[in-house]
Amino acid sequence: MKRFFSLFLTLCTPVFAADPVESDYYKITTFETPKETALEVGSIDLLPDGKLVMGTRRGEIWVVSGAGSSDPSAVSYTLFASGLHEVLGIAYNPKDKKIYATTRHEITRLSDTDGDGRADVFDNVNDDWGVSGDYHEYAIGSRFDQAGDLWTTLCLTGSFSSAVPFRGWAVRVKPDGTMVPTCSGIRSPGGIGFDAEGEVYYVDNQGPWHGSCTLQHLVPGTFQGHPGGNEWYALAPNMGPRPIDPSPEAFQGNGGRREARPGGDPGRLVKERERIKELLPPAVYLVHGKIGNSSSAIICDTSGGKFGPFQKQLFIADQSHSNLSRVFLETVNGIKQGVVFPFRLGFASGLIGGRMDEEGRVFVGGSDRGWGARGGKPYCFEKCEWTGKVPFELHEMRAKNDGFELTFTQPVDPATAGDVKSYSMREFVYAYREAYGGEEIDEILPTVTSAKVAPDGKSVRLTVSKLTKGHIHELHFDGVKNTAGQPLLHKVGYYTLNEIPQT
Repeated sequence: MKRFFSLFLTLCTPVFAADPVESDYYKITTFETPKETALEVGSIDLLPDGKLVMGTRRGEIWVVSGAGSSDPSAVSYTLFASGLHEVLGIAYNPKDKKIYATTRHEITRLSDTDGDGRADVFDNVNDDWGVSGDYHEYAIGSRFDQAGDLWTTLCLTGSFSSAVPFRGWAVRVKPDGTMVPTCSGIRSPGGIGFDAEGEVYYVDNQGPWHGSCTLQHLVPGTFQGHPGGNEWYALAPNMGPRPIDPSPEAFQGNGGRREARPGGDPGRLVKERERIKELLPPAVYLVHGKIGNSSSAIICDTSGGKFGPFQKQLFIADQSHSNLSRVFLETVNGIKQGVVFPFRLGFASGLIGGRMDEEGRVFVGGSDRGWGARGGKPYCFEKCEWTGKVPFELHEMRAKNDGFELTFTQPVDPATAGDVKSYSMREFVYAYREAYGGEEIDEILPTVTSAKVAPDGKSVRLTVSKLTKGHIHELHFDGVKNTAGQPLLHKVGYYTLNEIPQT
């Protein structure tokens, strides 16, 4: 009788679906890697016929077949080249069908003249920047841009200085091999990439003059924030005069006090932008410890929907947190700015290189050497794919003159999405100072005064009292549900408000 009663209770007890998890929507496949090497992937590009080419931190270049298959055992590797110095940029040129590698000291063009699958000719395309031997002096290279140029971001010598020419700069190498100094103010780049329109971005890492990792727009002629390499303006006449150096004092803001106030000091970076005309602010702060600690690859979704509902958005890898985050960008008053959301945790090692193919498959890899990584493995090569299920997410967050417009991937429940209690916001900033990193300071606690749901249920107009130029606006939307009563997969976004729109 007890057994019957227990079975009766089991059958009659309602079964509630568990809250959604990231793996419901985006699947990670971990590949076995060649046993003869530690495959510390530093860069990835696409080859014809569905193959990949990967450069590694150990100076090898591998051609990979079968990674797009649904069978992980179908992957195979061919060593194309070795003996290079840290291949942190790899680019296939369809015009000459050659592979170009960005190494610590040069861009190298590799050719397989006898067709045996191994490079046998190594041509120096350009080596017009310096190398002193300091371990920080990474060179992060791009794929080819729309003009046929290769971009390289050159890490400083250490965190504070530039011992040799163009350390702390972004440069372009033209199709004829000439180098063009393009942007100053680089500190410690981790990745470089393009948006859907071909605009170029890089990620810088926390350190002096950088309170957090950042996504930065590489506009030719701009100063990106760290003055350590500015002495090389004398070698870059195309850039014009050297910018004014930022003020060295360690600006501390209000000491991090929590203040529920209607206005607020916009912060020293805003004031320095007015003083230093070349200074371009970060497009998005990749908030330290919450989004990541060591940002790397920049991956744009150009798959036309094969990676889910985030077409033309950017995905930022992180070496320390072994994750991908998602960025939506917009242009306000001529300046790039936007919001970063958590996206996918759980990669096996620290991510460094990344690339999406035409089928919407994201290939990533990296290592934990030097810093450690949450993934736990010393190195990895993995694939992230959309399962076909659409997650309930905040899709876009656009700045307005008095708040934000939110759009969602699914229709919202009007009762929860229209309730101001479903939202909370805080604003903060990082000190723009010479000292290493920094805490979140100048905290402001604004009020969400209204939340109006659009008739189609796909967007909500928030009114916020009050926005602060230059601050990061951290929005929590814990109470919002979709029409099926399901919560959002991720419940927070961090918007960098460089400019406040007129409308």
